[in-house]
Amino acid sequence: MEYNDTHREIVEDCKRGVRKAQFTLYQLYSQAMYNICYRMVRNEMDAEDLLQNSFVDVFTKLDTFRFQSSVGAWIKRIVINNCINFLKKKRLFFEEIDDAHGNQPEHTITEADSPLSVESIERAMFRLPDGYRVVFSLYLLEGYDHQEIASILGVSVATSKSQYSRARKRLRELLATESSGRR
Repeated sequence: MEYNDTHREIVEDCKRGVRKAQFTLYQLYSQAMYNICYRMVRNEMDAEDLLQNSFVDVFTKLDTFRFQSSVGAWIKRIVINNCINFLKKKRLFFEEIDDAHGNQPEHTITEADSPLSVESIERAMFRLPDGYRVVFSLYLLEGYDHQEIASILGVSVATSKSQYSRARKRLRELLATESSGRR
């Protein structure tokens, strides 16, 4: 079975309106999709609403799904788009910059950078400005590249890179502050 065919039978049953299959599809993907929603919007109730609205979209648009990607990737795209639209309505802010600032070398946070717990990193992430947090999440946690992020968010590649770079810098500052406060 090819990766794109994962859960094909469940999807086909969902397309035919089989409630049990819809519930199964929801169970398979709802927790991961909720996590994406929560990371992006920082609010449990909004994340729950976005999750439910996203699955309504999934089930109403499922007849357009053609197995060109995995169903999970397709659902994830719907969820991310709904989160971005939600944040745009709340005036998500991205700093536009020129290309000279966007060509920073890429670096990911490692244990050597900070021996802090996952919980402290999550707390610090939630303290990032929305624009920084969304780009950081899409790039580092969801695996999108800057070209894809720029396209999704309607910003330049340089802006995506800059937001990511500034998010990393701000995250380090927040983690350092938290770490020094615990000593």
